[in-house]
Amino acid sequence: MTAKKKEKKIFVLDTSVILYEHNSILNFDEHDVGIPITVLEELDTFKKGNDTRNYEAREFTRLLDKLSKEYNLQDWIPLNGSAKKGVFKVLMSSESTVNASEVFGEDKPDHRILNAALQLQEQEPAKKVILVTKDINLRLKAKSLNLTAEDYTTGKIQNVSSLYTGKSTHQKVNAELINQIYETKGVEQDAVLPKHKLKDNEFLILKNGKKSVLAYKNPIDNLIERVDKRSVYGIKPRNAEQAFAINAILNTDIKLVTISGVAGTGKTLIALAAAMEQKKEYKQIYLARPIVPLSNKDIGYLPGDFKSKVNPYMEPLWDNLKFIQNQWNETDKEYSKITDMVNQEKLVITPLAFIRGRSFSNIIFIVDEAQNLTPHEVKTIITRAGENCKIILTGDVNQIDTPYLDSQSNGLSYLIDRVDSHPLYAHITLEKGERSELANLANELL
Repeated sequence: MTAKKKEKKIFVLDTSVILYEHNSILNFDEHDVGIPITVLEELDTFKKGNDTRNYEAREFTRLLDKLSKEYNLQDWIPLNGSAKKGVFKVLMSSESTVNASEVFGEDKPDHRILNAALQLQEQEPAKKVILVTKDINLRLKAKSLNLTAEDYTTGKIQNVSSLYTGKSTHQKVNAELINQIYETKGVEQDAVLPKHKLKDNEFLILKNGKKSVLAYKNPIDNLIERVDKRSVYGIKPRNAEQAFAINAILNTDIKLVTISGVAGTGKTLIALAAAMEQKKEYKQIYLARPIVPLSNKDIGYLPGDFKSKVNPYMEPLWDNLKFIQNQWNETDKEYSKITDMVNQEKLVITPLAFIRGRSFSNIIFIVDEAQNLTPHEVKTIITRAGENCKIILTGDVNQIDTPYLDSQSNGLSYLIDRVDSHPLYAHITLEKGERSELANLANELL
């Protein structure tokens, strides 16, 4: 019996997909791709600027120009010059039997994109036409017109609830081995947990009755080693997970650290304090976060110069620094040292866009609110790492502030899922809120 022939599909891409990943056009295997002319018009408005969306728009335009060098864009053009790939073309503006602009009572780009997909569906009855968009509302509109619509799933993890937490708890561990972990450099993994396959740098809570020890798997020596509850720059870990996070940041063999958790678990505070503890080992500490304006309004419309526009978005970072500084009195040497670090730019708090395109050597680079970055943005940041560079990303994968990302497609989730067992990497999920009882109430009950 011959295998059933795979159904040929045509995927129509929305602007949101291309701004998410400019190479998306190449990720549909042997299927064909349609690009509505309206998408090219929208991309033209994004070509200027230093934001990642501007970069993606420019790169897509260059890619399209390269692929179509010997062709007319209204013809079906081979994708990537490969026989295993499909073909693509630009879908010119025209009305289908069902006019989305009339149905929804407004002529707008989204509706013209819908019309392009609907017309293609009429022109290609033998193929399944699917609109691909990261705009949930546009997907709903498409489905209301009997047009199949999907999210762009490349790089999207399947199950956030099963995302690697960075730690595991083990009961009934041999009590003598727990004592050995306390007293020696470490114990062979096979002796402690012979039936468990641990990830590199995985953190462990080992118990036997009232005896317990915090530990982690050292991938270099393949030992289970003790984790101390160590204070950093006046900040004491209040739970096991915070102790694990500090250990990961202070470990010189670990170059990439991710810390996730809900608001109030101490992600940014722990990352900053542990980084400052190592200030003598690095030339600078950079603490950055992406600017995500409320209601997605461009900051260009806010009053004032650029510094006054971005300062409100940096305030949470300054708050964490001030909290660390206030562990001492103003007359203490440690208090003035922090002020000096800022004045001498040994410690720099900045919008993420300000460091775009730079390479980092002898730097600790902390990226706060990393869940608001795309996988491509996270990759770009990490590829900038030079000699003696440590990168720390913090965020809450369930608190997304950008319209075209979610808990499964954001860069932080993607990173945790892809590199969860690499010897240069460690992750920990902070679970217990330590900000206040009131903050815990909000996280748990509201």
